[in-house]
Amino acid sequence: MYQILFSNQRLEFAARLILGATFIYASYHKILAPAEFAKLVYGYDLFPHNTINLIAIIIPFIELMSGIALITGIFPRSVSLIIMGMLIVFIIVISINIIRGHEFDCGCFSLATNQNANSAFYILGRNFILLIMGICIFLYRLSNDE
Repeated sequence: MYQILFSNQRLEFAARLILGATFIYASYHKILAPAEFAKLVYGYDLFPHNTINLIAIIIPFIELMSGIALITGIFPRSVSLIIMGMLIVFIIVISINIIRGHEFDCGCFSLATNQNANSAFYILGRNFILLIMGICIFLYRLSNDE
């Protein structure tokens, strides 16, 4: 099973494309409207207020550059670690807000507040699937670097 998942070049390539495109798409609206993204980050009520604008400016560009690097195959193992780190932070932030009972818009793919926004549990599930893709990329590269 390990050999099938972590040594299949096509699976690794598909994971890089999907994960890369997802992060590029997720960065788009945040880069265009950093003030709106900062409001969403503020709504999480987890970060020091003086860091929110910096977070709202830096995270989208990390998402964009990581997505481009994955798609183009530039340092995919290192980039997969960066993306997995971001996904773990996103999972923790969403989980904390679920535990607190806060209703929120994650701002993942749209800054518009939406009555039909995905549930927090759906967002968690999606992030876990993306995390598994990152693990596949990392382990594929690990098994083929030896």
